[in-house]
Amino acid sequence: MSISLWEIVFIVFCVVTLIQIIFYLALFRRVGVYKNPERTQFRENAVSVVVCARDEAHNLSRNLPGILVQDYRSTHEVIVVNDNSQDETKYLLEGMHKQFRQLHVVELKQEAKLIPGKKFPLSVGIKTAKYEILLLTDADCVPATEHWIQRMQDAYDDGIEIVLGHGAYEKKKGLLNALIRFDTFHTALQYFSYALAGMPYMGVGRNLSYRKKVFFQNKGFAAHNHVPGGDDDLFINAVATKTNTAVVLDKDSFTLSAPQETWQGWVAQKYRHYTTGKFYKPKHRYLLGIYALTYFLFYPLFALSAIFFWWPLALGIYLLRLIIQGVVWYKAMVKLDEKNLFPWYWLLDIWMFFYYLIFMSAVWKKPKKTWK
Repeated sequence: MSISLWEIVFIVFCVVTLIQIIFYLALFRRVGVYKNPERTQFRENAVSVVVCARDEAHNLSRNLPGILVQDYRSTHEVIVVNDNSQDETKYLLEGMHKQFRQLHVVELKQEAKLIPGKKFPLSVGIKTAKYEILLLTDADCVPATEHWIQRMQDAYDDGIEIVLGHGAYEKKKGLLNALIRFDTFHTALQYFSYALAGMPYMGVGRNLSYRKKVFFQNKGFAAHNHVPGGDDDLFINAVATKTNTAVVLDKDSFTLSAPQETWQGWVAQKYRHYTTGKFYKPKHRYLLGIYALTYFLFYPLFALSAIFFWWPLALGIYLLRLIIQGVVWYKAMVKLDEKNLFPWYWLLDIWMFFYYLIFMSAVWKKPKKTWK
């Protein structure tokens, strides 16, 4: 008995759906059910916060005070690396230094022509840091609360060398803001889930911490200095392991960034981020690729199965996935403070097909060499 074309399509649809459900139940549910471990011992480490800035006077005036007034009584410093800024950054930082003695400014007046992106100024900031625990963020980020340093350093226990934090975006009105926040949620859902499953593969420079010795033991960013991006995700992909990485999902530990206000700006930003994925370890590329491919294929296969095979059965399978997805996403959205996106999750799920279509070419496009 021969199998028709549409029966084959339906079988593939079932397989794709099953793979998606496995991802949700085996991996992504971990974020929603995660509970920060209770500490029996409390230690306060000396912390060096490092921020790189290029022509960021506006963002620094808005966000840097939130870093400088942290409620952290132990020893800490804030290092701002001013990377060849042409605006008022230098004078702004000089003024802030008079008020906040823990602020240290490093002025870079020459470009590192053979090291594109943010890696050189960040390396200088790390080498300048006095303390072993490094806490990294960007000039356009502000801690969500005054307990940011405290919550991030709390995760350092015996054997922990890397701490992954969440870098969220401010909630504003409009479709673009909703899509940016959903994209950030979806990315965080993946890298936190993988880390909780013992397979850490990336972090975000908006909220990331690691020990200084990890940076030097791995020769900094030398392995991927030729890539403009990757000072956060490629470095973590190279050095993070099952035993040396912790995550922090406490809302007091989040940072907030001002989102892009134009579609063109957001698309350009996403292209820069996606061009680093091709340099991940093979196992991470494989798993992330399988997830993205099955997500991209899901809706075309669902439509074909519903139209040409048997729509009640296709609809039932679609609803099963949607319900499982909804439960997992809801719990994770609560954890990552994006609960107001949930009423639209079924539309956001459809949007992901077009999202992957738009950014597919980033896999083979050559990235730009500037970080600003």
